[in-house]
Amino acid sequence: MEDWLIDDDDLSLERKSLLPGEGFFVPDSVEEAKEEQEAKEALDGAEVAVVADPDADGLAATALVREAYGEAALIDAGPHDLADALERVAAYTEPGATVVVCDLCPDAFDPIAAELAVLVEESDGVAWYDHHQWDDAVAEAVRDAGVDLVVGESEEECTADVVARSLDYDFPEYLVELAAVTRDHDLWLREDPRSDDLADYAYWAEPEEYMAVVQEHGADLPPEVEAFIAERRVEKEALIERAVDRADLKTVGDWTVGVTYGRCSQNEVAEAMREEGADASVVVKPAGSASIRGTDEFERCHEVARQVNGGGHPKAAGCKPDVYDDMLDYAHHWTTQGAVTKRVILDAFRTLPEEPAGEQD
Repeated sequence: MEDWLIDDDDLSLERKSLLPGEGFFVPDSVEEAKEEQEAKEALDGAEVAVVADPDADGLAATALVREAYGEAALIDAGPHDLADALERVAAYTEPGATVVVCDLCPDAFDPIAAELAVLVEESDGVAWYDHHQWDDAVAEAVRDAGVDLVVGESEEECTADVVARSLDYDFPEYLVELAAVTRDHDLWLREDPRSDDLADYAYWAEPEEYMAVVQEHGADLPPEVEAFIAERRVEKEALIERAVDRADLKTVGDWTVGVTYGRCSQNEVAEAMREEGADASVVVKPAGSASIRGTDEFERCHEVARQVNGGGHPKAAGCKPDVYDDMLDYAHHWTTQGAVTKRVILDAFRTLPEEPAGEQD
């Protein structure tokens, strides 16, 4: 396949909105080999390692860990490749290393059980800080494995907050402020304009670049970074506009659910659908995943996501339904703007029990 076929720079905004980024077309085996080598290099000689979600919250939490411990190797991961990340840390860190997991919530314990057992046995200690909605049984199993697990209240704290209060360290005020501004975006409070800048910069920059900047400047990003963000936002706003234009409102039981498709920033798109009357919003991405966002009228996003291979918070969750068997399924996904994924997720809304699931630990 010619490189230009997947080069974002060669795509119009409309086509870019409909298709996944070029990284999607790199085979997992190639990406895994690259990640393996990068992990080996990062963890060589490391006495402290952090496994974290590479969004603004996970990276702010990592920045706090580095402040407290002096330095720490970062292995970024999501819920679906958490076991691989734990295995790499166990394989490549120094014996007796300290390991910290941040901003990650496993959907089940069994997929990480073996890797976590090895990590606990070979490390000096494993701490886990998060703020998502944990299943009670999963949390208990992680703790029984020997992990110091601290789960904050998902509607009040972000993971950076949890790290700041959990570590026995007197953090400088600008890093405490970084956690607070990160929370402003992560909990979608949107009271501090700096929080959107942090979220966007974390998405566009490499993790190490982002952490280097916030470790030095905190939430007050330097002018050159602000200029970079402003430039990138021109395209971001155009992609948001296209996704909003495609949105439909569906009546599902007692709720109005906004549904759309596109490569876009899901929070802003969900907010636009909320303003049009949506109690909950579903943003299906070209890569096959979807973001589910709630409101005060709908706080069961995590229950919907758990039915379709995902999880998260009451008002913010993510998933990737298991509906893609081959590239023809993806081709159908792109040409129908996520029709199957939309249907599966809307069915998950329909099959929610009348009463919300009990609050998790």
